[in-house]
Amino acid sequence: MNELPLRLLPWNSPEGKPCYLSTDDPGSRLSRMADEVEAELIASAGAVLAGAEAVLADMAAGEVAVRFALTRTTESLRDALRVAECRARCEAP
Repeated sequence: MNELPLRLLPWNSPEGKPCYLSTDDPGSRLSRMADEVEAELIASAGAVLAGAEAVLADMAAGEVAVRFALTRTTESLRDALRVAECRARCEAP
């Protein structure tokens, strides 16, 4: 019996542990939800990047603005890396 690969989901459990999905149906409700969350995370990362670039281009931006931009950028990078890991695991043989 072939064991189905587990899909790493783009969110953690309430305890902070990774969540996985076991299904052979990429069109299942939970699979579609994971796809939507991944797309939202990537879109959000694009918006955060644009904001960070604007802050960096503003020579008058103060420390608070730069720290805020860096904090949001770090969060978005973490999310984007999680999406990349999720997708890499889905495509692995």
